[in-house]
Amino acid sequence: MALRQHRLPRFWLAITLGSVAVAVGLVYWWERQLPSRIERAAATGQLDDCLRYGEQLAALSWLPRGSPQEQARCQRLRAEQLWRAQQWDQALALQRQLVHSTAGVDGDRRRLKLWQESLRQQAMARFTAGDLNGALAALKPIGEAPRGDGNSLGDELTENWNRNRVQLQRAEQLTAQARWWEALDALNRIDHPWWQRRSSAVRQRLDQGMSSLKGVEREHESHGDLPHGVDPQKLNRVVQQHIAAGMDEWKAFETGCKQLGGRVVEAGPETTCQP
Repeated sequence: MALRQHRLPRFWLAITLGSVAVAVGLVYWWERQLPSRIERAAATGQLDDCLRYGEQLAALSWLPRGSPQEQARCQRLRAEQLWRAQQWDQALALQRQLVHSTAGVDGDRRRLKLWQESLRQQAMARFTAGDLNGALAALKPIGEAPRGDGNSLGDELTENWNRNRVQLQRAEQLTAQARWWEALDALNRIDHPWWQRRSSAVRQRLDQGMSSLKGVEREHESHGDLPHGVDPQKLNRVVQQHIAAGMDEWKAFETGCKQLGGRVVEAGPETTCQP
């Protein structure tokens, strides 16, 4: 009985060591299979399997045949596939992972920069066409979405968009109040092509209002009520110069009128500059 108890630990030790040896052998065998499996997966377009095998090979890099090159190949192919499918976030994330790996080469870095610039240009094209949300969506994968601190391209585009929107709203309100010079200044501050097109109706009403203002001046002149008004074009140039210097629109109108030898006169519902 004592002899059996003495041999029992050796028996379990043998089983344990044997199990470890078998496990190591299986891992070593699987590691040797991975490069060929990666190659077949890449050749047949099974890129998800290719990436999975590459990750397993990287995890077994402590074994003699471990190499990151096979995994890098899969990442390149999969990133390009995702990019063509317009899955920008995933494509760029995978490409960045490749660039930061030991297998990354100069070509990988150039491709990453090219893709980032492509999205930046796409965002600007969408923004110019009036698609702010589309522009911001294109900027998100490259880390240029609005952050609220004014330091991203998305912040700049949003600020520009809101400024143009506010200027158009202001022009509409001022035109409705027949405050033509102030409305003209607001319209001239709109510098976004899409908002400029949106403002065409307001500009048309403004032109009609200023034309009617000239008609009132001519009518007063024919009846002898008021002398001929100051040249509108000269007045506009002077007013715009004062506004550009930081002067308030109404103050610029009064100052410009006085500068040209005129005076501000209320002509019915209109305000004119008369000599």
